[in-house]
Amino acid sequence: MPPARPPYEDLIAHLMRTSPLGPGEAARVVADVLAYFSETTEEFVRRRHGELKARGHTNDEIFPRIAAELRGRRVAAPELSLRQLRRIVYG
Repeated sequence: MPPARPPYEDLIAHLMRTSPLGPGEAARVVADVLAYFSETTEEFVRRRHGELKARGHTNDEIFPRIAAELRGRRVAAPELSLRQLRRIVYG
């Protein structure tokens, strides 16, 4: 029985051909990108709120910015009101 191929082996090979990345580094980059895009809307909102709050932004700046960022996500999130965004963060 042949050993199992790593998921996205073709993408890892492409990164190795087109960049100075080695096999382990390329696999980590692919895993990081997949994790980023598998984030739920709620996880994204909480993460971005925390990042922006840590940079000193106020909620009045943060929630409109997050709403705009959600529209640009690779897999479009549903349209959320500013109130819905606040509820995701604060419950």
